[in-house]
Amino acid sequence: MTEIAKKRPVYRNIHVSQIVSYRLPPAGIVSILHRISGMLLFVLLPLVIWMFDTSVTSEISYGAFTNAFVAGIGFVPGWFIKLVSLGLIWGYLHHFIAGVRHLWMDATHSVSKAQGHSSAIFTLASSVALTLALGAKLFGLY
Repeated sequence: MTEIAKKRPVYRNIHVSQIVSYRLPPAGIVSILHRISGMLLFVLLPLVIWMFDTSVTSEISYGAFTNAFVAGIGFVPGWFIKLVSLGLIWGYLHHFIAGVRHLWMDATHSVSKAQGHSSAIFTLASSVALTLALGAKLFGLY
């Protein structure tokens, strides 16, 4: 083989079982999580609409809404509702920050590998940090 043929990159199709051992760059992780967070927001949209409707209808419904986080709803415990709400918080924050990242890259034509890496790290770190801060408030730590 010639030297040029030996140095060509190898592109592989990976199977779902190989995802754990395959090392994605941060931009790839952000891309996958952006899709997952969008799907999560879409699937839980009825819950979001119910939460909004219940919280703004009246003072009595707002009391029932806040009580759901403490006592639960029917057989669903309150901690589970808080956990689902925390997932919604993460989904929204990650999807929003990743969307702003994409808009920023489109507007400034920032398509270098280094800028993509640093913006992906910022997206991951800021979405997790904001989720932890809002989750601490949700679970009553402050």
